[in-house]
Amino acid sequence: MRRLCVDKESFSFVVYMIHACADKWDKLPSEVYQKLQSAGCIDGYLVPHYDILHTQGTGYIVDDIREYLEVRGVTV
Repeated sequence: MRRLCVDKESFSFVVYMIHACADKWDKLPSEVYQKLQSAGCIDGYLVPHYDILHTQGTGYIVDDIREYLEVRGVTV
């Protein structure tokens, strides 16, 4: 698997979104990270689309991440 080169802003955004999802879903950040990583959400969605996503509201992105995971058979 090829790993993306992530800049500081993208990295901070991913960490922020992991914690936002954890808060919303009442999960530990480590659990959320594992779900996002296993579904390819970090490298396949959050980092490549950072430029657009970081302009959206947190609640919208959390809901979008949930949908991304559900389409891939990952439950939250």
